[in-house]
Amino acid sequence: MAGRIEDYALIGDMQTAALVCRDGTVDWLCLPRFDSHAVFAGLLGTEEHGFWRLGPAHAADAEPPTAARRRYRGDSLILESEWDTSRGTVRVTDFMPPRDGAPQLIRIVEGVTGRVPMRSALRMRFSYGRVVPWVHKHEGRTVAVAGPDSVWFDTACETYGKALTTYSDFTVAPGDRIAFTISWEPSHKQPPALPEPEQSLEATEDFWRDWVDQCTYHGPYREAVVRSLITLKALTYAPTGGIVAAPTTSLPEEIGGVRNWDYRYTWLRDAAITLSSLLRTGYREEARAWREWLLRAVAGDPENLQIMYGIAGERELGEAELHWLPGYENSGPVRVGNGAAGQLQLDVYGEVTEALHLAHMTGLARNDYASLLQLKLIRYLEDHWDEPDEGIWEVRGPRRHFVHSKVMAWVAVDRTIKLIESGDADGPLEKWRELRDDIHRDVCEKGYDKERNTFTQSYGSKELDASLLLIPQMGFLPPDDKRVIGTIEAIQRELSTSDGFILRYPTSGEDAGVDGLEGDEGAFLACSFWMADDLAMIGRVDEARKLFEKLLALRNDLGLLAEEWDPRLKRQVGNFPQAFSHVPLIDTALRLTASGAYGG
Repeated sequence: MAGRIEDYALIGDMQTAALVCRDGTVDWLCLPRFDSHAVFAGLLGTEEHGFWRLGPAHAADAEPPTAARRRYRGDSLILESEWDTSRGTVRVTDFMPPRDGAPQLIRIVEGVTGRVPMRSALRMRFSYGRVVPWVHKHEGRTVAVAGPDSVWFDTACETYGKALTTYSDFTVAPGDRIAFTISWEPSHKQPPALPEPEQSLEATEDFWRDWVDQCTYHGPYREAVVRSLITLKALTYAPTGGIVAAPTTSLPEEIGGVRNWDYRYTWLRDAAITLSSLLRTGYREEARAWREWLLRAVAGDPENLQIMYGIAGERELGEAELHWLPGYENSGPVRVGNGAAGQLQLDVYGEVTEALHLAHMTGLARNDYASLLQLKLIRYLEDHWDEPDEGIWEVRGPRRHFVHSKVMAWVAVDRTIKLIESGDADGPLEKWRELRDDIHRDVCEKGYDKERNTFTQSYGSKELDASLLLIPQMGFLPPDDKRVIGTIEAIQRELSTSDGFILRYPTSGEDAGVDGLEGDEGAFLACSFWMADDLAMIGRVDEARKLFEKLLALRNDLGLLAEEWDPRLKRQVGNFPQAFSHVPLIDTALRLTASGAYGG
């Protein structure tokens, strides 16, 4: 059985990623890309669907021992796990070197004290656990082949096969260092080069040290900010600059529920806000790469802008269910692809335009086509801003006039007006100023409940929505506006959990609610960070800091966050780690630091 979501560590090479549990088991790895088929899919099923466990040997009828300690080596993505056993202490170092050739997952076992019996158990299953590969020896190396894929297993230890699993049994003493590596290569090509684990470890550590040195944030929350930045960098697909929302699919928003989605794609919204956080902390190269990815993905067809694309800009992301996988803790169905790619979400135009505006304001070299794209997006919004859409939360129910979508349409027009006013683009200024005023007036008249003094989820509705917390952050209204304060307080009253975290919107349990789905979900962590931001903006800085530090306490021992927090089970839920949780963590830390609202 897979571990709790927060029991996992992330390692990756900025093209794909693996999740490593506390007991030394890799339960999730897609090769060669984030969105490729999984080689280890035990996270969404059982050991029969693929895993790689490396740790102290244990009895066959006993649970694998969990590490007594684990940490990332400094500011890197190199994981170190240590076990204390009756025979001694052992350390396993797991990492994936930034790629210059075949993707590799390297695991180095190091004896610390005593003599510790160890075991490596490697069960490769291709196509998300469905296909058993042909495993054989080739010139002293072990290779698993199925269809277009081959995975090569290299170690100095003796190996043997049993029950369709490759084992290595060995003992380590102080000073011993024994490496194990898997490498992927298309099956029709020559074998990948023999790995050089120690050199790769040194190069990986150098890479992360040099990258983190670029960070311009040195405030009181630096540890949390840097770990979040490293996580966002790990979710960036280096060859194209595309940024995945998470490296996993179908980790449930409710244990046992059906809200299970594939997040291994580039949402324009998520990527745009990620870009904003990277720019605010000194990372311009990532911003430039994402802007180039955006221009390629949208190409000459901004009228058909999708809310998400593949990591290389692919448009076809058809959704399917993997019936042979029971799902994480039997939370089915397991889905790959994402049908929401075809939705209309008007807020995306605002997020993309805001990201391009911020890139321009922070001195990123001008790109004429980026400015042209921005103008084309506004021309589209001129004719479509007043239509209903599926909104930020990708509802699978009827389209509505979501207030957040209208606010972000206003943002798109406002930022484009600023671009024209700066002299870096030409456009019909007076016409678009009038459009900006029209959208603002429409939202304030139709999306605001005067009796309750709050904006609502959609025109004519009574429901609230945590996305309304972005109204002051986007500059749609000033923080001291009574309507803004009323909305913040209404969300605190009606969308807070018992421990003070924020739900996205009301769900309806067994009945399908506004999102067209059955069941409930946890507190959405991004929304809780937004609340902390808003509290700071309206002067309630002590309350903001306390909420922020409660949110920091939800991170696992390695500083990682999933999409949501289940207030009933007191555990993380949803895809993991989630960019949309780590981005607002960074933004809130920056705001609190600027306001002086921090303890110690």
